[in-house]
Amino acid sequence: MLRRRTLVWGGLLGAPPLWAADDPTGGDPLGSMQWPTLRRQYLRDAPMVFSDAVLVRGPAFADDAMNVPLLVDARGLSRTGGGVARILVVVDRNPVREVLAFEPLRALPMLAFRIRMEQASPVRAMVQTADGRWHVGGTWVQAAGGGCTVPGATRADGSWSRTLNQVQARFFPNVIEGSRRLRVRVMHPMDTGLVAGIPAFYIEQLQLVDSAGQAWWRLALHEPVSENPLLTFELPPQHAGGFRLTGRDNNGNRIDAEVAA
Repeated sequence: MLRRRTLVWGGLLGAPPLWAADDPTGGDPLGSMQWPTLRRQYLRDAPMVFSDAVLVRGPAFADDAMNVPLLVDARGLSRTGGGVARILVVVDRNPVREVLAFEPLRALPMLAFRIRMEQASPVRAMVQTADGRWHVGGTWVQAAGGGCTVPGATRADGSWSRTLNQVQARFFPNVIEGSRRLRVRVMHPMDTGLVAGIPAFYIEQLQLVDSAGQAWWRLALHEPVSENPLLTFELPPQHAGGFRLTGRDNNGNRIDAEVAA
């Protein structure tokens, strides 16, 4: 017998829906059996709500499971609960679920990047506002599969060691009203540790700091981020000075590069 999913709306406008106890997905709009475990692992007992204000954009079908483009946009929460404090991105059915954690700080709460996917899966952004509440959005991405368990191109041809942690960065003005776009590429194999004979080797931390040492955003990355990560941020346009991109990988190799304004 098919389990029945029943939705009962709260009595107040804007109250989160209450789901029938026999729903094994815990009320997940994407219908994922993994969601209850993910919620316990990452959100614990913190208050949360599924929210249309958290936009996650990806391809309907990812032809290249090693380079799946994603956009996460939480600007709709900029005036909610004191604003966005942290964005956590996970893939329900990946062998390594956690993709990255983004603290926007002075940047806009949105980020574009590419990931590896092992199979078709929900992809989620769990956004914590300053009041401690979590707002969850997501999308389904169909994928050819195998993206986490095969070596990347630079690992296969051995060229990764010649370009390790080299940085390319460029600003694009007036892409979104009231912001400047920063696109950063860091050369790194981003090995998942799931290929025989190749241990996990990936960038762990990145941050953008100004000339006064003040951080504009911070990023913690994990194995599912694609090889040679290409990351796109939106910054406010007021700052005219230069920046530095700093960070490290899980082997202690440092990243330190000037980012011209």
